[in-house]
Amino acid sequence: MRITFAVTNELNYDQRMIRICNSLSHSGFEVKLIGVKFKNSTSLQEKNYAQKRLKVFAEKGFGFYLEYNIKLFFFLLFQKVDILCCIDLDTMLPVYCASVLKGKKRVYDAHEYFSQQKEVMTRRFIYRFWHFLEKRFIPKFPNGYTVSQGVAEAFQKHYGVNYRVIRNLPLLKPLAEKFPEEKNIIYRGSVNEGRGFEFLIPAMKNVDRKLIVYGDGNFLHQAKLLVNENGLENKVFFKGKILPRDLDRVTQDAFIGINLVEAIGDNQVLSLANKFFDYIQNGIPHVTMNFSEYKKINDEYEVALLLDELSVSSVSKAINELFGNKELHLRLRQNCLKAREVYNWQNEEKNLIDFYRQCNK
Repeated sequence: MRITFAVTNELNYDQRMIRICNSLSHSGFEVKLIGVKFKNSTSLQEKNYAQKRLKVFAEKGFGFYLEYNIKLFFFLLFQKVDILCCIDLDTMLPVYCASVLKGKKRVYDAHEYFSQQKEVMTRRFIYRFWHFLEKRFIPKFPNGYTVSQGVAEAFQKHYGVNYRVIRNLPLLKPLAEKFPEEKNIIYRGSVNEGRGFEFLIPAMKNVDRKLIVYGDGNFLHQAKLLVNENGLENKVFFKGKILPRDLDRVTQDAFIGINLVEAIGDNQVLSLANKFFDYIQNGIPHVTMNFSEYKKINDEYEVALLLDELSVSSVSKAINELFGNKELHLRLRQNCLKAREVYNWQNEEKNLIDFYRQCNK
C-alpha cells in the first residue's frame, strides 16, 4: 500500500515523521514524505523512504501557506497513492481536495489540537480561520489519530470523530551509563509561544547553572531579548536546531530537562509534548506541568517534578530542588530508566502499523 504524508517543515528535523515513515517502510508500506524547501534548507538526509520538498518563495505568514498549499495540491494530484495523510491542519485542504478528486482514502494525523495553540488563539482572525477549518473538515476525515487521550476525547466531543491515540514516543536505544560532567539544564524543541520562556528565562537569575536551548520557533527573537533584558548572556545559550542523532547525545549530557507549557488552550493542557518522553528515554529528570496527561504517567513512574502553577518563583524553586536534593534526583533518574522500557517507539509503532493495515481493508 502506498501512503503519502504532507507536512509544512523541511523534513530533516521532524523526529515524529522520521519514526512514522521508517516504521511503515520497514513493515512493507511504500511511503513518501512531502515537505518544504526553504532558502536555508540543508541537504536532505538519506532515508529508506521517498522524500520530496516543494520549493517556496514566501517563507512565512499567509503567503507561505497559500503558496505551499497550492503547490502541494497539484503535486498530490499526480501521485500514485492509496492513502493521503495530512500532518496537522495546515496541510488538510490540499490533502482533502486531492483525495476527493482521486477517489482515495485520507487520514488526519493531528500532532496538535491546532486551533487551540496559544499563538493561534491569541490572534482573533487567525483563530477564526483555523477553527473554521477544523469544524468544517475534521468530520470529513473519519480516519485519524492524535498524540494523547485528552485530544482524542476533545475531537470526539467537538467533531464527532473517533481517533486512535498514537503517542510521539522516542526509539528505545542503548543508553550510556554515565553521569554528566557539567550539571546543565536542557530545553529541547520548539521555541514557540506558550512554552513558558517568559517564566523560565527570568527564573534563571535565581539558578546557579547554565540553560542550553536546542531548537527554534516563533518566540526565539523574544526569548533572546529576555536573556539580554535579564543580563543572562553568560547563563542562557541558544544552539539552534541540530539533527536528531546529535540531540539525544546532548540530552544525555544534561542534568535536568525543562518542559513548561502555559495553560492557555486545550492543545497545551491536553497534549503530551515530545520532549517529555525524550527526557525519559535519555534518563533525565525534568520539570513539567501538573496537567492530566503528564500526571497519569508521573503517578505511575515519578519521572518529573510537576508544577501546579507557572511562575518565575515556581520554576526556579523546582529547578533548585532537583539540583539540591541528590536523593530526589537519583530516584527520578532511576524511574526514567524503568519508564523508558515501556514508553518507547518499538512498543507504540505496533498501534501505528495496525491502524494503516485497518485502513487498507
